[in-house]
Amino acid sequence: MGRGRVAARAEIDPFLVMELVAATSAHESQHGAAIHLEVGQPAGGAPRLATEAAIEVLRSGDPLGYTDACGLPALRSRIAREYAHRYGVDIDASRVIVTVGASGACLLGLLAAFAPGERIAVTEPGYPCYRQMLHAFGLEAVALRVDAATGYAPTTAHLDAAGPIDGLLLASPANPTGAVLSEGDWGAIGRWCNEHDVQIVSDEIYHGIVYGEPAHTALSVAPDAIVIGSFSKYFAMTGWRLGWIVVPGHLAEPVDRLSQNLVLAPPTLAQHVGLAAFDATDELDRRVAGYRANRDALAATLHEIGVIDLAPSDGAFYLYGSVEHWGVPALDLSRIWLDELGVAVAPGNDFDPVDGHRFMRWSYATSPDAVGEACRRFRSWASARS
Repeated sequence: MGRGRVAARAEIDPFLVMELVAATSAHESQHGAAIHLEVGQPAGGAPRLATEAAIEVLRSGDPLGYTDACGLPALRSRIAREYAHRYGVDIDASRVIVTVGASGACLLGLLAAFAPGERIAVTEPGYPCYRQMLHAFGLEAVALRVDAATGYAPTTAHLDAAGPIDGLLLASPANPTGAVLSEGDWGAIGRWCNEHDVQIVSDEIYHGIVYGEPAHTALSVAPDAIVIGSFSKYFAMTGWRLGWIVVPGHLAEPVDRLSQNLVLAPPTLAQHVGLAAFDATDELDRRVAGYRANRDALAATLHEIGVIDLAPSDGAFYLYGSVEHWGVPALDLSRIWLDELGVAVAPGNDFDPVDGHRFMRWSYATSPDAVGEACRRFRSWASARS
């Protein structure tokens, strides 16, 4: 008989977005298809060139056995070239490790770079799984409270106020706010972290999905930054579970060993598909233009029905704003909208443990028709209550 105990590291909060996905599936089984604005998942799926590559590999007779723990050499080299092409940053392919999604990259990076008890700064509102990972690894999450005053982006003033920290885990573009750090923002943060011996972990999984100033990599200001990348967002390959991490040279071997022991290797077929996806930018950029149109249409409707304090949404594919106008806590409003409208939207509680009960996050990474219909239902619902 087991001891009936749960380790303290496993005492973490649920990821409410994924629980909402399950609740929406249950709703759909009884009431038909819902409109999914709750999860950051591009509706279009992997680009055509990528799926054709998958078919070709499957027909080739390749047994698709394990690759190196660090991933296919060709894919690692292609990722390294992308940094030179997109950002003008030269990195050796030996610093690139292919991972099981960006979540796997974050796991490996945190385990390799930090010791239990160290303090890692994260923004609030921010991606909730950061806090839970840090807790599970025995690290202390230090909240940087960001708001509209700085465009939901952290500044060196936030870092000064945080007290001694060992790491900074930062996303640009950010989830849920869509905030994008400017080149000047990154320069100031990079200098501060260098002066205070703080390790930067930069989550860059939404790069490629920006609507104004291009996203900048932390590597341009902090060559020893740990950078997390993903095939899930811009490349629209969520279910393929493929990402990567760029690490300083001294961490390449430790991360390799961790990968060998924890996951053996990333999925082989997904790696071949990811390699092909780099050639699909024309299709993917057209999708980004569609996200922009979705954003503009949805933002206009949300303003119309009384949502306030919308975050900038200069990148990624989310809108984040206050629903306090309705006098209903976000978690309850999420349930109401699913039950009454058949529209799934994520409550802010997940992203901000302090003020999230007043906010919601809408994902617009879906079809224009779905966004249009959601807007119609929101307007009808609001009109009936005015």
